[in-house]
Amino acid sequence: MEDILSSVDTVCAYVPVGNEPGSIEMVDTLLRRPGRVLLPVARTTSGGTPLPLRWAEYRPGALTCGRWGLLEPPEPWLPPSTLGEAGLVLLPALAVDRSGVRLGRGQGFYDRSLRDRNPDAQLIAVVRDPELVDELPAEPHDIPMTHALTPRGGLIPLVPG
Repeated sequence: MEDILSSVDTVCAYVPVGNEPGSIEMVDTLLRRPGRVLLPVARTTSGGTPLPLRWAEYRPGALTCGRWGLLEPPEPWLPPSTLGEAGLVLLPALAVDRSGVRLGRGQGFYDRSLRDRNPDAQLIAVVRDPELVDELPAEPHDIPMTHALTPRGGLIPLVPG
């Protein structure tokens, strides 16, 4: 992981909610490297349709409780296209398969957002060891993850099918 981190200026991460894998300590560790750490801000239309994620710089101790209990940075928020500046994106996942198919929570925030990614960015699904599986069903809009990060396996390269 250190090799990937040393070559990027901007990292997009997340603060886990409930039983999602990851930790605030992981995000704090990212701040110790040069560059910036951005966290997502989730919003919907007035009708409840998820919008692409906005982003904001992470500042320890400044997170606020957003919708669905998400811990989010306060304004100013950056536009969804800011994701394109990140060389590394850490994503929460319920599961990921060895070809990079990621299973999220089903709202589609990341599916809508990853369209704005840097095509050379490393996309890392953070999962528990048993959540790295051989195969998941893929949808046409899915963007494959490049790696899985697990507690015991560490950073595992994924091979798109």
